Amino acid sequence: MISAMVKRVREIFILFFLAILSKAIGTKPFRRTREPADGSFNDCLSWRLAVEANNVRGWRTVPTHCQHYIETYMIGGQYELDMNYIAGQIESYVTDLVVSGDGMDAWILDVDDTCLSNIFYYQGKKYGCDPYDPSGFKAWAMMGACPAIPAVLGLFTKLVDSGFKVFLVTGRDEETLAPATIANLYNQGFIGYERLIFRTQAFKGKSAVVFKSEIRKQLMEEGYRIWGNIGDQWTDLQGECLGNRTFKLPNPMYCVP
Repeated sequence: MISAMVKRVREIFILFFLAILSKAIGTKPFRRTREPADGSFNDCLSWRLAVEANNVRGWRTVPTHCQHYIETYMIGGQYELDMNYIAGQIESYVTDLVVSGDGMDAWILDVDDTCLSNIFYYQGKKYGCDPYDPSGFKAWAMMGACPAIPAVLGLFTKLVDSGFKVFLVTGRDEETLAPATIANLYNQGFIGYERLIFRTQAFKGKSAVVFKSEIRKQLMEEGYRIWGNIGDQWTDLQGECLGNRTFKLPNPMYCVP
């Protein structure tokens, strides 16, 4: 009882002291902190938020002055926190769903930077400040060294264990990258998905929206009910046959048109 009173008095004293200090130094609500002298921190934060909200479209590279900011975001802990938070929201949604039992309740997940992370590759590309390098990325993907994104792996496991049919739909080329991708996913724990769908010759030259829309349409024509669609790119979540809900994961390193 006495210790609780002492703790309460201490808290009141600290709040009183902070209030006096705030008034003395002119602290105002929403005052910007940790901003470099040139204002680049807040500028890059604004850019990232605009990208994630799809207000900046078709961008090709991360602004050069934002390299350090994106690096800090991706490996400094905030990206992981954001992924965990979104995964938690998806799991809450999944908990409220009732699986029918006919084997036709489906989810669609993207692969790159949704299931598997390309952070090690993009570290060598200045976190997206360098232009996209198709041959370089192909060589990286063929190594099969992408680590799983923990939050998504946990979510994937929950979906499979709950009885949903999970379809992994990727823009990777089937002819050249299928073996490495299949092995990479298996080695990272993505086991039990219904089907892994690659981009085939039939979709060569077509946009990601056209390709993924057609795949979703085919699945729905087969009778599947798409309860959720998860991806790190807006083009994963646009077009036709989107499903009941879409979930956008953060990725400020590159944009797939």
